[in-house]
Amino acid sequence: MTNDSTLVTRRPDRSFTVTDRMARNLGWFSIGLGLAELIAPGRIARSLGLEGKENLLRGHGVREIGAGIGALSVDPTPAMWSRVGGDLLDLGTLAIGFRDGDEAQRRNAGMAIAAVVGVTIVDLITAASLMRERSESRGERRDYGDRSGFPGGVAKARGQARGDFETPRDMKAAPADARVAEEMEPA
Repeated sequence: MTNDSTLVTRRPDRSFTVTDRMARNLGWFSIGLGLAELIAPGRIARSLGLEGKENLLRGHGVREIGAGIGALSVDPTPAMWSRVGGDLLDLGTLAIGFRDGDEAQRRNAGMAIAAVVGVTIVDLITAASLMRERSESRGERRDYGDRSGFPGGVAKARGQARGDFETPRDMKAAPADARVAEEMEPA
């Protein structure tokens, strides 16, 4: 067995992270849920009090499959944020079933809402973690707290401002009288 991994990450300098694995698992979950919404929207609608909303459920299924495919990609970050947005749409749709359904449908919709809230939390944590890893890989999260902005440090800069600074010779201007005298001399 070799040490070569067949799993690709957006960072070639390190291996597949726990967050990458979570995104991948959520991607497969999305694809499965999306297929269920595409194949059996009528059954899902009847159980959740969403009769007449079968096409909406199919649309949610297509969205889930798209997010799932994105979550399986090299950089799953955008797809994970798409999942978070989709979760909010799902909660809105389930609220309709909770409001309009009979007792059994409301119970089912309530359980589905609780499950979606839990998945939303996992999606949020995963998306935020992927963003953090992404910014670290680009070097965007640097701590400059130990820097003063002065090449020699603050103490040296203070000394220069007090007057112990000697201007380098090449930066000194000749006195105005000398320049005028040089200009007047014949060449």
